[in-house]
Amino acid sequence: MINDLLLIKKVKEGDIKAFEILFRKYYPPLSYYAVTITGSSDAAEDIIQDLFYVLWRERERIQILSSLKSYLYNAVRNRSLQYCERRKLDERYRGSNLNISSQATEPDSLNGIEYRELEQIIKKSLERMPSRRVEIFRMHRFGNQKYREIAQALSVSVKTVEAEMTKALKEIRKEIELHTSIL
Repeated sequence: MINDLLLIKKVKEGDIKAFEILFRKYYPPLSYYAVTITGSSDAAEDIIQDLFYVLWRERERIQILSSLKSYLYNAVRNRSLQYCERRKLDERYRGSNLNISSQATEPDSLNGIEYRELEQIIKKSLERMPSRRVEIFRMHRFGNQKYREIAQALSVSVKTVEAEMTKALKEIRKEIELHTSIL
């Protein structure tokens, strides 16, 4: 524990070697822990890498009140649970999209008309969004790219991609709710 306190003190001072030691010490067990929660080694890797990125970026402001190990494991648990929640929402959203598209196979059917109206609402909503948000949304929803892939392609953090997707989906939901309340 004293070794960890010394490491974090050096990290706060900007010592990259101390950060590397910290990373090498905690990366494997934290990755394993994240996999046990998320069930995905890719997601675990994203979570741990993002955690260490934030730790380095915010090193001067981070206040670790308990042990470093406890701090890191709590952070991984919280991020992993957030990932699982987002994954459930994505699956529910995709499931509802599949239901809509499978019901809209006949162009003259009522469901087909509703599907086309929904497409128009989404299109109008996307036209009002900032270009980067639209690009991220299209890459994820239409290009089937993972958040990590999008982040790398656009040279932004995974958290930025997550935040933009959340905002895009929120705006689309509002637009749909507004449209359905008018009817």
